[in-house]
Amino acid sequence: MKKRSGFNVMLRLIGLVRPLAGFMVLAVAMGLIGHLCAAFITIFGGYAAAELLGLGSPLTITGIFIAVAVFALVRGVLRYAEQACNHYIAFKLLALIREKVFFALRRLCPAKLEGRDRGDLINIITSDIELLEVFYAHTISPVAIGVLFCLVMCLFIGSFSVVLALIALAAYISVGAILPLATSKASGDDGLRFRTKSGELAGHVLDSLRGLDETQQYGRGEERLAGMNARTDGLAVEERRMKRTSGRNQAAANMVILFFDLLMLFASAAMYMAGQLDFTGVLIPSVALMSSFGPCVALSNLGSTLQSTFAAGNRVLDILDEEPVVEEIGGREETDFSGAAAENVVFDYGGETILDGVSAEIPLGSIVGITGRSGSGKSTLLKLFMRFWEAKSGAVKVSGRSVNEINTPDLRRMESFVTQETQLFHDSIRANLRIAKLDATDEEMVEACKKASVHDFIMTLPAGYDTPVGELGDTLSGGERQRLGLARAFLHGADFMLLDEPTSNLDSLNEAVILRSLREEKGERTVVLVSHRASTMRIAEKVYSVEHGRVS
Repeated sequence: MKKRSGFNVMLRLIGLVRPLAGFMVLAVAMGLIGHLCAAFITIFGGYAAAELLGLGSPLTITGIFIAVAVFALVRGVLRYAEQACNHYIAFKLLALIREKVFFALRRLCPAKLEGRDRGDLINIITSDIELLEVFYAHTISPVAIGVLFCLVMCLFIGSFSVVLALIALAAYISVGAILPLATSKASGDDGLRFRTKSGELAGHVLDSLRGLDETQQYGRGEERLAGMNARTDGLAVEERRMKRTSGRNQAAANMVILFFDLLMLFASAAMYMAGQLDFTGVLIPSVALMSSFGPCVALSNLGSTLQSTFAAGNRVLDILDEEPVVEEIGGREETDFSGAAAENVVFDYGGETILDGVSAEIPLGSIVGITGRSGSGKSTLLKLFMRFWEAKSGAVKVSGRSVNEINTPDLRRMESFVTQETQLFHDSIRANLRIAKLDATDEEMVEACKKASVHDFIMTLPAGYDTPVGELGDTLSGGERQRLGLARAFLHGADFMLLDEPTSNLDSLNEAVILRSLREEKGERTVVLVSHRASTMRIAEKVYSVEHGRVS
């Protein structure tokens, strides 16, 4: 994880506000006027006291009460409008950030996401992005409002005395700037550690939910629970540390406010004794300062709360800034499938050579088999044809062109890739099939499912093709999920089918139906079959054996 300073994270997050800058200016203006109305309600009370004492004021008692009523009404309306505007900005920007994050994940997938903790990714996509709402709704405009409000109040107090204005300025800077910065520095990496541990806990919970059957079978419930408790306790320690810092910050802020309130009162009293001010000059500046710390206290509290926000922003920016292993290609000449080949392909991962000088010819309309032990590089070769990864050297070609020179949409249109583990979404069977072809007709779906030997099974379900499959397809068996994955490939209608152990979870009867379907596709489809099964390899016209990254 790249560590960025809070200032850099803040600048990046503020940069996203540009499309909504007009709403932000409106929120700041309404907030400033609203806070001034709130402060001047108290100041009018000071003027009323002066009027009752016969010291005189700019308004009569009646005028003061009218002004207080008007300011109170305006304050309420503007407070609501400011919050509504800030939250509109926040939720619009959260939607924009989610879009950017999902786009970034799509670019990173699958190479950069293999091995990543899914629970942690879910935590970033959900709670980390949600936490940025605090920044957009409760940070940007409050900072701008606080600065402008303090300047106006200093000018108002300065109309009585420059010395008193300087005291007010020192008070605002101490509470609104020095204390938050000191708290932020004292917090260190607390926020980042909290968000990281929160992601670890989410990952552990997700693993535990997915592995409930295995946990029960092998009696590992206590072990999983202990791991969850340990992570929860660690998270609680980090949260207590952050709360303790926040409490100290609030206590310090209250002490500083009390100090400057007393300083203002004693300074103005001393000036009154020296004849430099009248009683109104003592009363109004003191009341004005005491009633004007609201925006500064809001800024002071940011010192601790922003640590978690900046940590969340840092994790989100990590995803947005991460460079994909393979960039999408566009703007090239459109390509139609006419065969594929691997020529002296070398590929390594993490310093380990997976493929070493692999070559294979896959003529148009042929069925080619690839066998070999687990970990020999068979699946990797298929991923190179899909351009999920890039070869270190050699050439991976489709239609006589390097896959690095083919438009990514063309490559996806020409190819279908079926893995051993078919991903199904928490939706109906129909919706899961239509991922392969959004405008597919019912007749096309039925035909594809018949080829995959899954139509008869679907028709036995309560709602047929509209039956929900459950999260991750957990209401179906491994073989049923695999056949739905094959149905997707048939429905997609790609000319080049890459099938990785397509019959590993099937019985001999269903395997025979699918192999017959593939044989009937011969001439219309080009098929590469990766399998350990000799029965599957019987339909292949040519079989390559991959051992230790080499082809024989």
